[in-house]
Amino acid sequence: MSTAPAIRAYLGGSFNPVHYSHIQMAMYVYQCLAPIAAAQQRPLHVSLLPNARSPFKEQSLDPAHRLAMLTLAIENTPLQISELELWQTPPVYSIDSVRTLHECYPNDSLIFIMGMDSARSLDKWKNGLELTDYVHLWIFNRSNSANFLPMNDVMTANERIDHFSTQDIAHLITELPSALQGQITHRPTELTRVLNTFAETGKPLQNCAKGRIYIDPRPVTALSSTQIRKQLHTIPTITDNPPNLLAKWLNPTVYQYIIAHQLYSAV
Repeated sequence: MSTAPAIRAYLGGSFNPVHYSHIQMAMYVYQCLAPIAAAQQRPLHVSLLPNARSPFKEQSLDPAHRLAMLTLAIENTPLQISELELWQTPPVYSIDSVRTLHECYPNDSLIFIMGMDSARSLDKWKNGLELTDYVHLWIFNRSNSANFLPMNDVMTANERIDHFSTQDIAHLITELPSALQGQITHRPTELTRVLNTFAETGKPLQNCAKGRIYIDPRPVTALSSTQIRKQLHTIPTITDNPPNLLAKWLNPTVYQYIIAHQLYSAV
């Protein structure tokens, strides 16, 4: 019995540690794609894709700890975890991962989720402009003025979320590498197309079209794992519940895992 091609979206990162902004982005994508997938009668998978170690970072936490924290962070959500990169010997590059995903799921729609800060510099990545030969891109812009949503609100977000204006989106498009600016779409349904077809031999044909790029109009909280690590390093006393600032950033079970395993000098 054949099944319909799936829609697969991936949010990559070091997740060192995973925080609410990561979950916010992944949940926004899931919430947007869920009715589209239902209408198309297609399975939907939105996954966090932890890397082995970023080629731009000299140190990263043990993969087993990062995987454990991710598992805690996605409890009671529809999100999944892909271990595609996690156990590989670094450096592992995104272009290699998208090629592997395309080989594994040639008939599925593949989407890579990223922040605008990463998208701006894709021409500096290893073969970064070739990502859209294999995947569509879903881009979020992090904003210091974005409404912060605790986990429960992220799960049930509605029209009260602020949106970037048409002018804001137009400006963000100009910040992308010029080679990618012609691939913009304002319709997330465009990201559910399958990019490539295969000949009867099983070998990929020449790309029929480049992947589309969608800039989500919903800003997400500007938050970095570096900020959190610095804050953890300065905790004066250890408690079971996170201090107020960290409570806004971290799932409490993730915080408790960090304390229990004495990560990031949080002791």
